[in-house]
Amino acid sequence: MRKLFLVILALASLALAQGAKPKSASKAPAKAAAVTVATPDKLTWMAPPPNVPPGAQIAVLAGNPGATGPFVIRLKFPDGYKIMQHWHPTPENVTVLSGEFRVAMGDKWDDSKLQPLTAGSFVSVPTHHTHYAMAKGATEVQVHGNGPFKLIYVNPADDPSKKK
Repeated sequence: MRKLFLVILALASLALAQGAKPKSASKAPAKAAAVTVATPDKLTWMAPPPNVPPGAQIAVLAGNPGATGPFVIRLKFPDGYKIMQHWHPTPENVTVLSGEFRVAMGDKWDDSKLQPLTAGSFVSVPTHHTHYAMAKGATEVQVHGNGPFKLIYVNPADDPSKKK
């Protein structure tokens, strides 16, 4: 009889434990983030910020690349467009959507080191890692990361915002 009582007590305790709500469940649910849907025909393309060489176009899909927090942008480049040697204070993640985006690592431009990335290719560049890039043909890329997103040129004279 004593064993039966212990078994019933154990089963009751297990049932109570499974039915108990975690402490966090008693709080109001967190506010859901807004859903972002971006179709190519609805993107707003504009000139890039002053520290990006002229000729490119930018569309912000999510977030604010100039503020703290996650962001997603798209960039369109004409054939031959170059982004001189630079680095970022945050990691940069790039997916090639169309065209050919050529990238290389290092402080000095060297065409022979440019690696061609075609549509579907991805590159993730760590924080403070010097790199450069060039478009072959009309090229579109998507960049995502955490802002603020900044370009720091190895040679300050390469920064188009400093040229007047």
